[in-house]
This record gives sequence, structure tokens and C-alpha cells, in this order.
Amino acid sequence: MMHILVLGSAAGGGFPQWNCACDGCRRARSGDPAARPRTQSSIAVSADGKRWLLLNASPDLGAQLLAQPRLHPKGMVRGNPIAAALLTNADIDHAAGLLTLRESHPFAVYATPRVLGVLAANSVFNVLNPALVERRPLTLGVPFRPADANGKPLGLEVEAFAVPGKVALYLEDAGAGPGFGSQPEDTVALHVTPTDGGEGFFYIPGCAALPGWLADRLRGAALVLFDGTTWTDDEMIRTGTGSKTAARMGHMAMSGPAGSIAAFDGLGVRRKVFIHINNTNPVLLEDTPERRAAEAAGWCIAHDGLELTP
Repeated sequence: MMHILVLGSAAGGGFPQWNCACDGCRRARSGDPAARPRTQSSIAVSADGKRWLLLNASPDLGAQLLAQPRLHPKGMVRGNPIAAALLTNADIDHAAGLLTLRESHPFAVYATPRVLGVLAANSVFNVLNPALVERRPLTLGVPFRPADANGKPLGLEVEAFAVPGKVALYLEDAGAGPGFGSQPEDTVALHVTPTDGGEGFFYIPGCAALPGWLADRLRGAALVLFDGTTWTDDEMIRTGTGSKTAARMGHMAMSGPAGSIAAFDGLGVRRKVFIHINNTNPVLLEDTPERRAAEAAGWCIAHDGLELTP
């Protein structure tokens, strides 16, 4: 049986965000039990409960590993059950945590050639000793079986495929037109299945739209973890916390006729989980009408430490 651990469930900045005093962040900072704090988005998956594949490496990874006893060193002076990491994009909140794993720990890093190129262009990632940490390119649309640093398969099969999205903020090219230089490899979704033939799940922490082909692919899925960044498209503008819409940031809002809740209605997904949730999103507060509406539509709001199986 496949094991899934939600290490972090918030979007970039976490909840509460260090420099934010919006209503939700104030409540979380005060210890309000209805405003549970969350770290930045990352999950871990394992086919055997012993060796784990990290899906995205958030800046909060060190604290996330400490909070999960199953990811502590066992039976050795140095070591860790994290056998490999896979990045769905080059966003800071999904890649910076690799630097936490720099302490002479052997593992493999998987990503598209585009994302691996971003890592190669930034010398700070060279603290990951190439003799211990191999960077392995994945090909969109081609299932593969991730393996540890020694090449031993992890009992999982992964297919990465492009979804609507946007290049990482720090890589935007204002002169490249409406897409700011975005390419298909910049934002990918993952379909993860155990190689023993059990049911799998989809992990889509960033997505700007749900076109028909993607809806058809998700139809009837056992489990989907989907981008839950904002409740409304203009949320950050209305709350005074930013100047961009969700769409401008490469995300699909939850609510409204064009939102993800409406888009998933009728797809028959057995378990739907929102992840990568921004600190301004009222669904983080357990006593809001938005939270009740999402749950009434069959959605689970991810929290750190949530354990899932397809």
C-alpha cells in the first residue's frame, strides 16, 4: 500500500507568513485553534514505508523532516529515508529545500531538463555534492521508475505531464509576451502509482486552468491533490496583500464558475485534496463559510502531517 505524507500544505511564505498581518495570519499567530499553522508545500510518498520520494523541496523542509518520525535517521549515525526528490517546477517554495539536504546525504534529484537547467545555472545548488546527488532528467509523458542514489528502484512509477501554468517569478521575462517566457516544462503535474499494480494518485500543486483534456485525465481518479492557492482570483488585491490575480501568478482560484471546485464537479474523483494554499485563502480558517463550502463540495483542506492513501 502506498503511503503519502503531507509535509507542508501552504503556498510560498507559509501560514502565518512572516511579514503578513492579514486576518488569517493574525489568527494563526495568536494560537487560534481554528487557524492551524502550515509550512510551505511539499509531500513525501513511499511504496514500502521505508524509502521515500520527496515531491518538491520546500524552504521549510528541515522543520518538516523533524516533525515526521518516519523520516528520521534510523539504524545509523548518518542517513535518512529520503531516497530521491522530484521537482514539479523551479519555484522557490518548491526548490530551495534541496539546500537543506546538503549534509553529505546520497539521493537523486529528478526534474525536467528546463528545471535542472535552472539549478545548474545557480551555483548555490553545487553544495549538493555531485558525487552523492545525481541530477536525473525526466521526459514529459514518459512514465519512469525513480530510484535511489545507487539505482535501486523505489517501487513507484511516475509520469510527469505539462499543465497550464507559468515560469517561476524570478525567471519571468517581461519582454517575452503574455506568457513571460513560460514553457511546457515549467509547470508539471505528476501521476504516481505503485509498481505492484495498486491505485495511484495525481499531484498538481500548481495549475492555472482545467482544460477538457486534463479534466478527462482526472475523471474517476482515486485521489487528486490540487492547487488551492486562492479562493477568488482577485483575493490578494482585495486583501491588500498583493497586486496580482491568481491567474497572473499561474494559479486557478477555487470558487466561481471558472474555479476548480466547479471544474471538478461531476468528474467522479473519489478524494479531492486542496494543497499549496495561500495565507490569504479563507479556507485555512476552519470556521469560515468558504471552508464549509469547499468541504460541502467534497474537498479536504490539506494540513501538515495529513496522511493519505489512494
